[in-house]
Amino acid sequence: MKLVLVAALVGAVLTVSAAIPASDLPPGLRGLLSKQLKFTPSELAELETGRVVAHRLGGTAPGEVGAAGAVRVQARKEAFVNRYRDIVNFKRGPDVLAIGLFHDPPSVSDLASLPLDARDVDLRSCRVADCDIRLPAATIARFQHDVNWRSAGADAHAAALFKEVLADHVRAYISGGPGLISEYDDEPRPVRPVDDFSALLMGASYIEELVPGLARHLAAVSSSPLPGAEDILYWSKEKFGNAAPFVTVTHVVIAQPAAESVVMASRDVYSSRYIDASLSLTIASDAATSGQAFYLVYVNRSRASALKGAFAGLRRSIVERRARAALEENLKLTKGRLEGERRR
Repeated sequence: MKLVLVAALVGAVLTVSAAIPASDLPPGLRGLLSKQLKFTPSELAELETGRVVAHRLGGTAPGEVGAAGAVRVQARKEAFVNRYRDIVNFKRGPDVLAIGLFHDPPSVSDLASLPLDARDVDLRSCRVADCDIRLPAATIARFQHDVNWRSAGADAHAAALFKEVLADHVRAYISGGPGLISEYDDEPRPVRPVDDFSALLMGASYIEELVPGLARHLAAVSSSPLPGAEDILYWSKEKFGNAAPFVTVTHVVIAQPAAESVVMASRDVYSSRYIDASLSLTIASDAATSGQAFYLVYVNRSRASALKGAFAGLRRSIVERRARAALEENLKLTKGRLEGERRR
């Protein structure tokens, strides 16, 4: 009788086990999602069904917001990586007013198609600790000294000077030479974007675990090259809700630490408004049981001085909700496009 009961029990267990499909979420990726990115077991289960999963990430300092999301895509990861590599077309959308690449070496001519109007460069009343554009004190003074704000061509002169300053900054960023913007003095309390980015990087130790040397490369591109990686620098002018648009420069690094996964990291190099520092990570990793599907993961942490001070909690909550909603929508669109192309 005992043998019959044991045999029946074993048979039942095997039947139930056979009914449960094997997980195709790679173990390493599952560990990253659950431990570092705080995905719950129920979120991971939803993820494997093809649903978009996204949530907010708690900030590690005042003014910091974060979001993480993922989706399973029934397509080859190479299709996504090739689309991502064409960053100018990949980034195009209703909130991106203009976008372009920097060449090697960067020059002011790379910014020829960047449209600038009075909202972007009207610095006639700009002063240290009271300015609408993120710039260091010496550059704010330069705009007051070099531009004749009473002349008819003041805005055009200011736009040309802004592009010159921006090109100098990008060259210094990749070469380690002079011209780097290391401090924003547009507000009463100076902002050091390099320090804010270093803090974001320290809070994302998993980046170095995913791709050894990537964190050091992001922190100091000129002195810490990353063999085999692709570096892309691009500028964009973007909308931020109903607020004034901003000009930003972004550095993207594409690395493939293993055949089954590609890691794409990006950092904010400059933002004319709103953002102090930003760090994003995108992972495309083959499903464990299928070479025709992959998991797409995106995580971002950003710091903004506008999210500090009075009512900071309310403002941060609004920004976090919008960031999560935008992340979910982008993942849905990406999944839909890639799976649609695969079916055609």
